[in-house]
Amino acid sequence: MHRTMPSTGFWRHLNPGPFNIKEHTCITVMASTASLTASSVGIIATLDLFYGINLHPVSAIFQTFASQLIGYGFAGVLRNLLVWPTHALYPNQLPSISLLQSMHLGGLLNHRKMKYFWIVFTAIFCWEIVPTWMFPLLTAVSAVCIIDNGRSSFVRNLFGAGSSNEGLGLLSFAFDWTLITQASPLFWPLQTQVSAWVGLSFCYILMMVSYYKDAFQGYSRGLPFMSSSLFTGNGSTYNQTSILDAQYQLDMQKYAVVGPPYMATTFAVSQLAGYASMGAAFSHIILWHWMELWAAFKDFNFLKTNQDFDDVHFQKMKAYKEVPQWWYCVLFGVSLALAIGTAYADVNLLPWWSIIMFTAIAFIVAVVLSFIYAVTGFQLCTCSVLVQIVAAYIHPQQPIRNMYAKLYGYNTGYQTLYMVADLKLGQYAKVPPRSTFVAQLSGAIIGAIFNYILYKSIVGVHREDLQNPIGTRLWSGWNAQQINSAAITWGALARELYAPGKIYFQLPLGHLYGFLAPFPLYFMHRLYPSQRIWSYLNMPVILTYVGWLPYSVNGAWWPGFVIGLASQWWARTRRPKWYTMYNYLTSAALDGGSSIIYFILNFAVFGAGGNIISFPYWWGNPDPSISSVDRCKASGG
Repeated sequence: MHRTMPSTGFWRHLNPGPFNIKEHTCITVMASTASLTASSVGIIATLDLFYGINLHPVSAIFQTFASQLIGYGFAGVLRNLLVWPTHALYPNQLPSISLLQSMHLGGLLNHRKMKYFWIVFTAIFCWEIVPTWMFPLLTAVSAVCIIDNGRSSFVRNLFGAGSSNEGLGLLSFAFDWTLITQASPLFWPLQTQVSAWVGLSFCYILMMVSYYKDAFQGYSRGLPFMSSSLFTGNGSTYNQTSILDAQYQLDMQKYAVVGPPYMATTFAVSQLAGYASMGAAFSHIILWHWMELWAAFKDFNFLKTNQDFDDVHFQKMKAYKEVPQWWYCVLFGVSLALAIGTAYADVNLLPWWSIIMFTAIAFIVAVVLSFIYAVTGFQLCTCSVLVQIVAAYIHPQQPIRNMYAKLYGYNTGYQTLYMVADLKLGQYAKVPPRSTFVAQLSGAIIGAIFNYILYKSIVGVHREDLQNPIGTRLWSGWNAQQINSAAITWGALARELYAPGKIYFQLPLGHLYGFLAPFPLYFMHRLYPSQRIWSYLNMPVILTYVGWLPYSVNGAWWPGFVIGLASQWWARTRRPKWYTMYNYLTSAALDGGSSIIYFILNFAVFGAGGNIISFPYWWGNPDPSISSVDRCKASGG
C-alpha cells in the first residue's frame, strides 16, 4: 500500500509506510487470539446439544469475551514469571518467529529461506487434499489392519486409528500433516517428546489390559472400547435429562429408576491418568522450580511493572513504554463484572460469590499450567477435575453450575497459556508492548463473535453427529460429550459415583498418586546427580500421555516419533546449520499450508457450509458402515 500512496505533501500522513515485522506480528497475535476456540463456546454447545438450553446471543458472546479476558488479566500480571525471564522460552512460538524474521529481514539468505517456505507451503497445500478427502486410508496406514481387513475387534482396538474413537493406533502411520502436527515433532524439545513417548508406551499396555480385564466394568457391560460419552448398564447411551428436574438438578426418584451412568473403561483410565498428571504438575514445579516461583511472588513482585531481567529480549524491549500492571487489573475487573452479569442473564448459572471464588482458583491453575508450557512447550490440560470436586461440594447435584465452575475455575486459567505465549511472541519480534495489548484485546472481541457464529452453524448442520457417542471420521462431538460427562458425573452424581466404595472411587485419588510420582525421580537425581535420566524425564508429561490415546483419531504418534527423532536429535546434532535455518520454518510452512487447505475443504466438501460432498467409495476410501478408513473393523462393531 505504501508504494501506491503519495509519500510527499499532505497525503503522506496517510501513507502507512513499508509493512514490517512488528505490524505482521500484531496481525498474527490478533488472528491467534481471535481464532482460539473459547472454552465458553464448548459449554454453550453442550447446553444446546444435551440440555436443550439456548443462551441469548448477546449473553453467550459476552460470556465468551469475559472468560477469555479474565485469563488475559492473569497473563498480564504474571509477566515477570511467564514472559520476561529467560526460562520462559515457549518452544511453540519458535516456528512463528522464524517465519516472521525470514519474511521481513532482508538479505540473500532470507530470500532463499522464503523460497523454501513457499515450496513447502505449496506442496503440503496440494497434498492435503489427497489424505483428507480422496485417499483417507493415508490418514492411518496400518499393515496389521490391512491384513486383518475388518475381521477382529481386538486388532481394531489396538491398531486402529483411522476414525474417531476407533483404536489406540499402535504402529499406525498418518501421512496427513493436520494429524501429525498434534505430536508437535518439529519444535517440542527432545526432552518433552521423550517423556511423551514413554507415556504413550505405557498407555498401549494399560488401556488394553484394563479393558480386557474388565476394569470399571466396561467390557462386561458391552460398552465401546473408546468413547467419552456416558452409558447405561446395558450399553445404551445415557440420557442425563431423565434424572434431572425442571431446575436441572438431580432428582433422586428419577435416578433410582434410571440407575447410574457408566464410562468406557479407556475413558475412565484416561481420567485417572489425567488427574494424576495434574497432581504431578504441582509437585514437579515445587521440587524443580521453587526458586523461580519464589523470585516472582516474594514481596508481591508480580504486581510491580518496573522490574529488570538479565534477558537479551527484555533488555531490548526497554526502548518501549511498558503496559502498566493496573491496565491488566482494570481489564480483569471489567471482565469479572461481565462474567457475573451474564451468569444472571439467562439461566441462573452461578452466584456472584462462586464466580469470584473459582476465579481465584483459576489464578493458581494459570501459574502451574503456564509455567510448564513456557519451559517445555507442553500444554497440560487435566486439572479441571480439581475445580469440579470443589464445585461438587459447594453446588451438589447441579451439573450446569459444575460446568460453569469449571469455566471460571479452570478454563479462564487455561486461556492464560495462549495469552502469555503471544506476549512472548511480541517480545521476540520487539513489538511495543502496548501494541501487543491492543492486538490481543481486539482479537478477543472479534473471536468471541466469530466463535459463536461458527458454533451455531456447525451445531445446526451436524447435531446428530455431535450427539453420537462414536461420531464420524470428520465430525465428532467428543469435546462437548466430555464436558457433559464431567458435568453429570461430578455435578449431579459425585456422591453416587466417587464416594468410598463406589465404582469410580479411585479416579479422584489420581491427584494424590500423581502428586507423589515426581518424588522418586527427584530423590534419585539428588542421590545420583551425574545420572541425567532422573532430571530428563518429566513426570507430568509422562502421566498425561499414559491417558492420552482414548480420544479421537490416533494416527499421528508414530510418524511424530520418526519426525521428532529426525528433527530434534539427528538434524539438531548432525546438521545444526540446516536445523537453525530451516527446521522451524518447515514447521510453519507445513502448519500454514495444511491449515488453509483444511479450512477450504471444511466448507467446500466436509459440510461446514451445509452440504457434504463425499468422494466415491473405493479401496482407499471404504464405506464406513463396512470398515474404517484404515481397513480395520468399523467403530462400534
